[in-house]
Amino acid sequence: MPSSPPTTTPAEASKPLFWGVDVGGTNIKFGLVDDSGKTLHFDHIPTQESEGPQAAVDRTAAVLAKVQRDLGFSNADVPMIGLGTPGSMDIPRGYLLDPPNLPHWWNFPIRDAFAQATQRPVAFINDANAAAYGEFWVGTGQRQDSMVLLTLGTGVGGGVVVADELIDGANSFGGECGHLIVDPSPTARLCVWGGGRGQLEAYASASAVVDRTRERLTAGGTSSLSGLLGGSNSELSAKAVYLAAEQGDAMALEIVDETAFWLGIGITSIVHVIDPGLVVLGGAMDFGGETSPVGQRFLEGIRKEFHARTFAHVAKGTEIGFASLGGDAGYLGSAGFARKVYSKRMP
Repeated sequence: MPSSPPTTTPAEASKPLFWGVDVGGTNIKFGLVDDSGKTLHFDHIPTQESEGPQAAVDRTAAVLAKVQRDLGFSNADVPMIGLGTPGSMDIPRGYLLDPPNLPHWWNFPIRDAFAQATQRPVAFINDANAAAYGEFWVGTGQRQDSMVLLTLGTGVGGGVVVADELIDGANSFGGECGHLIVDPSPTARLCVWGGGRGQLEAYASASAVVDRTRERLTAGGTSSLSGLLGGSNSELSAKAVYLAAEQGDAMALEIVDETAFWLGIGITSIVHVIDPGLVVLGGAMDFGGETSPVGQRFLEGIRKEFHARTFAHVAKGTEIGFASLGGDAGYLGSAGFARKVYSKRMP
């Protein structure tokens, strides 16, 4: 289970402080974090996506200013803000391009709008990269110098840290591990976003788990999940598959094992390029995580496939495990990235 991030009080906080803002399609999370990674304040507001990005920027900036005043901090105490948003994006220009879950926010200069609203410089980062940096800074990877995070949810996100540096890439697309090709066949499955055939996301996301389960049930497969099938009101979900697997349902366990198989293939290719020493699995779809027998089975299946496909010394030197920060990783990583950028700018 994810652990709560360490906290501190205004009197004990180590300055400078940094805001970490994590923008999602439903909520905008934000936390005030000190120089050692401890949280002083955390909250969220609804994104209200249809009202557009400027309205959300203004509402968020107003809340951050109020919290700072209430806690007795000035902008000098909080010299930079980290902003994590879903892709696609143009990081050098500070633009959101066409994120699928923010359709009213396309082609918007969100970094500069946020900097103007808060009157401070903003460090702009992809949300999955922010989560990766959060785990790297104060989570599972804090004793490593390199790490890969895969976030398993509706899709598969990713973030790559090599020698303390996030990989953004020339097109602000670095670390998008969910779009790694794992099946090159012309009949390979399609990504959740509809355009990526044979990509890891098409096999190892929560959406893929539901799709594969529905196909087998529709074809007449026997499972306790059969009663969850329906039209638009279907209750079939990755969580339902996990709960059925916990009860020993054969089809559900088969789906869990297949998901581990595809992740093992994808992780092998990632490790053969990056050699990070640590691969961390985050996101909502962990099949119960390390405290669950199904979660342990899932993790061991991934490790088994990876070990079968890599070199012995690479397998020995690579740890694969679950993330520890849960939904807090995004704001913590955004704050940590702001801290990193700020420290580079200091004389």
